[in-house]
Amino acid sequence: MESTRESLVEALRIHGINPTHQRIEIAYALFSRREHLSADQILAIVNGRHSETSKATVYNTLNLFLEKRLIRKVIVDPDRVFYDPNTSPHHHFYNVDTGELTDIDAREITVSGLPPLPEGMATDGVDVIVRIRSRAQ
Repeated sequence: MESTRESLVEALRIHGINPTHQRIEIAYALFSRREHLSADQILAIVNGRHSETSKATVYNTLNLFLEKRLIRKVIVDPDRVFYDPNTSPHHHFYNVDTGELTDIDAREITVSGLPPLPEGMATDGVDVIVRIRSRAQ
């Protein structure tokens, strides 16, 4: 997705989202950086420009973007949640030393041996998080 504010307004409308000022700024924080950001990081970025956005607004907007499949939620542990503007199939490295999350191309990982799905279910995706750390020196 292009990351000018004007292009984000159009993208939000295409996805059935009313492009309020705060939603545009939250989208801009996510899509202009193309990074994996936490809700607190997004709040700090948005309020760095205009200190008028509440934490609840950020979470509500992120949940709306998730519902409309504009972003992905990556839970690396119960206390570390990132929002990913890359919705194409891919996996992640999570550096436990630095807290950095980086993409792994989906073609670089093969998953086999999935269990049979419950009756009436279809696979929606498989997410792999490879936790890494510096080797002890």
